[in-house]
Amino acid sequence: MLDINVRTEDGKQHVRVSAEELAALVRRIGGWDDHFLVVQRIPDLPDVFAQVWHKDGEEWTVEYRDGAADRHFQALTDSPEEVIAALTGWSHGEDGWRGELDWSLLDMGPAAEVPPLDLTDEERGLLESHVREVLAAGYASRAQLAETAEEYLVTQDRRPLTRGQAEALADRLWMERVAEQAAWRGETDPERLTRAFSALEAAGITAREHFTCCRTCGDAEIGEETVPGTRGFVYFHTQSTESAAAGHGLTLLYGAFDDTEGAAAAVGREVVAALDASGLRTDWDGDPRRVITVTPLEWRRRLVG
Repeated sequence: MLDINVRTEDGKQHVRVSAEELAALVRRIGGWDDHFLVVQRIPDLPDVFAQVWHKDGEEWTVEYRDGAADRHFQALTDSPEEVIAALTGWSHGEDGWRGELDWSLLDMGPAAEVPPLDLTDEERGLLESHVREVLAAGYASRAQLAETAEEYLVTQDRRPLTRGQAEALADRLWMERVAEQAAWRGETDPERLTRAFSALEAAGITAREHFTCCRTCGDAEIGEETVPGTRGFVYFHTQSTESAAAGHGLTLLYGAFDDTEGAAAAVGREVVAALDASGLRTDWDGDPRRVITVTPLEWRRRLVG
């Protein structure tokens, strides 16, 4: 798998795709509402990306940016295979990935200056603490993190951060977290959790991470996530994520779509077995009226973006 996140015009994200899947995503673009894709590294790095635009019957436009505005390049080609080769090489970080394409520098103009924050020490501390909490949860993208920063201190008569200031703050704290996670080794507990949820999904249990804001919304919406043949569900909501990131364990909510006696407990046992197989410990006494708690748990979720 490639350590990339591919965003397509339909708003979908394709995380850690194979080279073959990346090629298929490139070949499909060109039709109505499917003209471009953006490729970002994992973890996403500010102003580092590659992207492609194409309309059926026209040339392919491929671009990449390597940080600053004076490192943004573009090439045109009639060959989707040249685009695929370039993007695959870029994703691998290979030498010579630019291939035979004729790259030219795009004039993006001077970068906009971002004025310093006009905040009290208390406001700055509260803002940075909140943004770091969102980062620790591990599910926000850089864009979502900037939106969080921009809106956090807003009142009825004051909006203290511009979008540019929020983006600068979010990117600074994002890169601090990227540097921190570079020291992590091996599979983390959130990755074990994702592995368990993937196994449950394959076994006919709808499994969702960081799903909705609370239990009321989660229970109301989980049915919309199912496919024919699904027997039950398990999920945790954003408040549970925040609790886990704060070191309090992770609460899992589960149930069966079959209302026969013992169905919910059977789903609970499957969930516990999958978590155990992935190396995680749980606290649950088998009562379907009780939640499953994953504990102890070290919440170190690597950023994607």
